[in-house]
Amino acid sequence: MIAEAMMEEIQTQKKKEEEEEEEGPPPGWESTVLPPPPTSAVNSTTTTAAAEIPEMAQMVCGSCRRLLSYPRGTKHVKCSCCQTVNLVLEAYQVGQVKCSNCELLLMYPYGAPSVRCSSCKSVTDIREDNKRPPWSVQQGPLKTFSSVR
Repeated sequence: MIAEAMMEEIQTQKKKEEEEEEEGPPPGWESTVLPPPPTSAVNSTTTTAAAEIPEMAQMVCGSCRRLLSYPRGTKHVKCSCCQTVNLVLEAYQVGQVKCSNCELLLMYPYGAPSVRCSSCKSVTDIREDNKRPPWSVQQGPLKTFSSVR
């Protein structure tokens, strides 16, 4: 009998809690009414194109090693942490070579005669025998949806 009374009390408490949750926002919370977006005399096809979010890309800051996100097609990205301005290179503009001292894989812009390792600070000369193909070549051709099936 006592167990049944306790079960009923627990169930009524749960019902009260559910009802309180459905009542609305917590005390002190105020909703703000946002002004409508500005309207222009531009037709709807250009408005929807402008409203699309640009494709994003990522890179690692050359100074503090933080991951940076930026709109694809950007030429320079400023790190919000260390304020370093980083040059953005596309996959076909980047070469890879192993560090001559610590064997870390380094990336460099094509045409550079040498590259300095960010880990051990040694300078590695770029020669034909230690070059690796660019990342875009290593990945191979882009796969289309029909070739994935």
